Amino acid sequence: MEHVLEKIREVRKQKGYSHEYIAHELDISQVAYSKLEKNETKLTVERLYKLAEILETPITDLLDVKANNIFNQHNNNRGTFIGNQEIQNLYQENRDKSEKIIELYEARLQDKDLLIAQLSGKI
Repeated sequence: MEHVLEKIREVRKQKGYSHEYIAHELDISQVAYSKLEKNETKLTVERLYKLAEILETPITDLLDVKANNIFNQHNNNRGTFIGNQEIQNLYQENRDKSEKIIELYEARLQDKDLLIAQLSGKI
């Protein structure tokens, strides 16, 4: 996760965006954004997508995912087939990053369930 946050920080600085600007666009306080960038609070999947949108950067760049799949399609009389392919399995190459996204999402779901349980007990 720290690598993703470093990439976000790097892109933000390259674009010349301040913490205040990003926080405003995320509709959170500057302090909240600062904590997010310092990994003091959890980055949600939704916020990750929103940050990619604000930074005008593909999410694959923020996750440092390299798409190396190359498909060559040829047509012949029998229909379309794939031939002379160099296929590198994107999932295998980026398995760690995929698992981190899943882990982050599941943690957010657990936090949500815990918050619901806490609020239900207090009402």
